[in-house]
Amino acid sequence: MKMSAFVSSLALFGAAALMAGCGLAETSAVAVSQAESAAEQAKQGKEMEAKVQRDVEAAQKAAADQRAAAEAQSQ
Repeated sequence: MKMSAFVSSLALFGAAALMAGCGLAETSAVAVSQAESAAEQAKQGKEMEAKVQRDVEAAQKAAADQRAAAEAQSQ
């Protein structure tokens, strides 16, 4: 009877260890997924920042061109 209790306890401990291992693997997978998502968002943010900067520079150039054209007309 004592051996049966030991085997049962060992099986229960083994099952608990397997479940804990699965949880750890799942947690690691979630962390990796979140890190990949954060990296993608950072990449998109940098791309958006570069686009906004290009748009601002284009608007500034257009405004400067308009001022130059207006000055040329007024002379």
